[in-house]
Order: sequence, then C-alpha cells, then structure tokens
Amino acid sequence: MVRVLCAARGLVESATTYQVREMGGVTNVGHHLRTIQAEAAGRVRVLGLYDAPEERFVLRALRREGYDVSDGADLAGLGFVLCDRDLEDELIRALGPSRVEAVLAELGELERFRAFQRQPQWRERDVTDQLHRFAGTASGRKLLLARRLAEELSPDTTPAALAALVTEIEAAVEPR
Repeated sequence: MVRVLCAARGLVESATTYQVREMGGVTNVGHHLRTIQAEAAGRVRVLGLYDAPEERFVLRALRREGYDVSDGADLAGLGFVLCDRDLEDELIRALGPSRVEAVLAELGELERFRAFQRQPQWRERDVTDQLHRFAGTASGRKLLLARRLAEELSPDTTPAALAALVTEIEAAVEPR
C-alpha cells in the first residue's frame, strides 16, 4: 500500500532514499528495528503505520530499542501514524463498499463474499463490517485486497493515515 502511494507521488524507493518493509505482523516491529539499525550501522529515522489496537506492541518494541516513547503522541512525533481501527477499515471507508465489492469481483472473490454474507452471524451486519471481516478469513486475502484497494485510491480518497505516512516519507526523502 505504502509503495503504491509513494510511487504515485514520484518517490523512488532505493537503499539510499527510503525503504518500505512489510513486517508480517506487529509483533515483528522489534526485529525489523534491530535489522534496520544494524544495516545502517546505527540509528536511522524509522517511520511507521500501525493499527490502534496494536499501539502497545509498537511502544514496547521502540522502548526496547532505546526510543523514548510513552504514548501515541510520542509515536506521532517520531513519524508513526495511527490507523483509526486498522488499515483495512481505513481503505474500506475511503473507497466505500460498492468500490470494494467491485475489486472483489475483479479478484474473483465476490461470490465467496456473497456466501460469507449469507452466514447467519453476518446476515444482519453492516456491509462495511462484513467486508472488513471477510478480508481476514483466508490466508493472504487481507494483503492482496489491501494492495489492490491502494491502487484504487486517488488523492481525494486516500485515508488520512496513509496520506500522513507518505507525506512523512516525502519530507524525509526531500528535506524542506
């Protein structure tokens, strides 16, 4: 997602400008921080995007690596951007259910989603909640869907959290 949005702004990823890393889950933050610092032979500026329920993991990992952080405000000061609920929710709200369903159709997942909607525990739920839950019901679907939804974003529909992170990257790459 971040790569897609950076490329749209003309930011070219390289070892000397910036690197986007997919962590494979929030519990890997500490590992990635250590790896990045080791590769750079010291402390480097690290930016991040995290989901609200996972803030404590990010704080703990940064503290362990020597960063002076105690809350979300400290994270924001370092360049870590909070997704209100999570990234999937941000993307679904930004594009709207009908556009997300169109992407599911392109991915060949719309019929599976319709079957999911017919399940008794999901029938009466709001379609945005259904889409959010459906994204995580199969291995790899969440990442595939998020990448594809990021491709659908325009400057007007980019969620504030993603826009803020890309702006932070842009500022770090091209200091003003």
